[in-house]
Amino acid sequence: MARLKERPEVPLTGYADPLSGRPGDRIGFHISSLSGKPYRADLVRIECADPNPAGPGLRESPVALDLGGPFPGRRQRFSPGSCALVEGDSLLHQSSSFYLAATVSPFLLPEVGRQTIMALSGNSPAGFLVLEFSGNDCLRLMCGDRELLRLDLTLQKKQWYRVAGWLDFQSGHCGLSAVTLRTGREQKTKSKISADGPPACSRIVIAADWAGQSVRHFNGKIEAPEIRSGPDPDAEVIAAWDFSRNISSNLILDTGPLGLNGRLLNFPARGMTGVHWDGSEMNWAHKPEHYGAIHFHEDDIVDFGWQADFELTIPYHLPSGAYAVRIDDGSHVDWLPFYVVPARGMARNRLCVLVSTLTYAVYGNHARPDFTPEWVDATRSKGGYPWNPAEFPQYGLSTYNVHRDGSGICHASHKRPLFNMRPGYITFPTQDCSGLRLYQADSHLLYWLEQQGIGYDFLTDRQLHEEGVSVLDGYEAVCTGTHPEYHTGQTLDALHQWRDQGGHLIYLGGNGFYWRVAVHAEDNGVIEIRRAEGGIRAWAAEPGEYYHAFDGSYGGLWRRNRRPPQELAGVGFSAQGTFKGSWYRRTPLSYDDPEVAFLFEGIEEEILGDFGLCGGGAAGFELDRFDPDLGSDPGIKVVASSGGHGDEFTLVPEERLTHITNWPGLPESDLIRADMIYQQLENGGKLFSTGSITFCGSLLVNGGDNNISRLLANVMREFLSPVET
Repeated sequence: MARLKERPEVPLTGYADPLSGRPGDRIGFHISSLSGKPYRADLVRIECADPNPAGPGLRESPVALDLGGPFPGRRQRFSPGSCALVEGDSLLHQSSSFYLAATVSPFLLPEVGRQTIMALSGNSPAGFLVLEFSGNDCLRLMCGDRELLRLDLTLQKKQWYRVAGWLDFQSGHCGLSAVTLRTGREQKTKSKISADGPPACSRIVIAADWAGQSVRHFNGKIEAPEIRSGPDPDAEVIAAWDFSRNISSNLILDTGPLGLNGRLLNFPARGMTGVHWDGSEMNWAHKPEHYGAIHFHEDDIVDFGWQADFELTIPYHLPSGAYAVRIDDGSHVDWLPFYVVPARGMARNRLCVLVSTLTYAVYGNHARPDFTPEWVDATRSKGGYPWNPAEFPQYGLSTYNVHRDGSGICHASHKRPLFNMRPGYITFPTQDCSGLRLYQADSHLLYWLEQQGIGYDFLTDRQLHEEGVSVLDGYEAVCTGTHPEYHTGQTLDALHQWRDQGGHLIYLGGNGFYWRVAVHAEDNGVIEIRRAEGGIRAWAAEPGEYYHAFDGSYGGLWRRNRRPPQELAGVGFSAQGTFKGSWYRRTPLSYDDPEVAFLFEGIEEEILGDFGLCGGGAAGFELDRFDPDLGSDPGIKVVASSGGHGDEFTLVPEERLTHITNWPGLPESDLIRADMIYQQLENGGKLFSTGSITFCGSLLVNGGDNNISRLLANVMREFLSPVET
């Protein structure tokens, strides 16, 4: 596997920050060009992001707004890898003797070479005194690239060690020690070297060292790093950082006399079990001394920190919509998507489409494990977006991937190029269908609304999180996209309050309202996910690491946080399969109950949606079912249920008890279904849910002349009709 820094970069790309804004707000566009050629920047409205010619195809319309330019191209660099940094003039008061120590647990050995534990630097970027591991067989004390002393060890992954190195610059005496904490075995070595007086220390780095153009990162956990003034652990403390304090912050606190507080770069994981964790407490907030470790990675990155090449102040006349800045240098093109939402309290339409930007960011740059080089050719042949995250892992992968050391990626952000949030990106390019998910799949709904002449405004879950239910004032109905999977407590609170106030909810997805996430208080562009017990998981959080560091909340499924999706949407995740769609069959109730008759006006067929651009059918990939035992209101009416799902579909893990039993106590085949439901509440609110990710992929088949399109048009007409008084 090539090291991250050796991989090629995308020739022209960038990102918008923030991802949404109101009239008068500013959106910055951060762009990097490898060629340095000038580029054009044009504002376009995204109408359909699906390149499949069986549908509308890729569609965008120009917006007559001068963004300036052409702009000079420039290469903007980014630096993956996390560390802790303390900077200042004469940090250590020009001490002549230093003892560096830390408790460490390496996670990546022997695949990498030098891994820095702690480095002291002066005027030169490289450390003048560095404590590091080299491979899996030695601890070293270094001065830049000069080895001062080594201690041969046999390191093991995920084991805890207390390591130390010291040097007296006046006498030249130096030493190394390592204690294997599981066994208590200690190894030491000492020597005398020629050493010049130390330079003034202006930078202390934990878990990294800058050496020329390269950075040597540590992969694993570090706890209780300290610096003392003498050659032994009883010498006077100069600095001692307690990572069990201030866990929700990006600041690290020094308990020593100098108060050398620092900051974390690239969001390493906090609230992680340390050497003292014994399983007696699972919540770091209750026993923080057991959670004194920070997990650092060489591939941590959430914010590229690129400078903005230009900004757009959203005009007041620009209608709410899905937009992108299209950049073009004559050889390469890219799109930087963002959303315009209405001015606060100024709803222009009666329908609010809720955009799942939290979910988009969590999936951002998902490198699928089944990726093969053939996908690139298949994408090209379909006219799709050319860059796949699997080929460019250095841009930061998604929380559906793992770090190079095997631990799960638990942080996400939009402040970097997200290749799978681009018009034309195809998630499953070798499928016969469109093969779309998320941003691109949601555009099927947007194009359908435009073709039907149904006016809508956008709001994003970010506004819902930050401002609450009041942002929905003025709307009759709220409609989701295909996969509103990730939510904070604040977004769920707002949606529940909306329904309690009589608002109408249209849930057009599958596997929605599933995982709990937290947003960082100091940087609301960064999201945290802890994949705790249960659920369909690309990786599993380690025992004891189920609580978010950002806000102390219990991570994992909302179902395990007493808020199952059935309570909000009437249905919840039941089964998952390959990217194949099937059909719904109408239930007898749908023919006999006059309350639901409006749904099927103009529809004579019993089978609904046995066609579709995504998977070939309206009920597919991930399926949600009605279940009163999990919170579905018994008054809900199931008007259709899916069938025809093959052996590729399986019950979700949280429903299983053993290989032959499950929580509902029903045959597994009965639970592999999507339920389409309707409910009229006493407070006047209405609920319609489809329970399938691929539902919206059927809307545009035959130019929108089909039973799924008619069904949703009937829902919209009913939910958006004027209220009789």
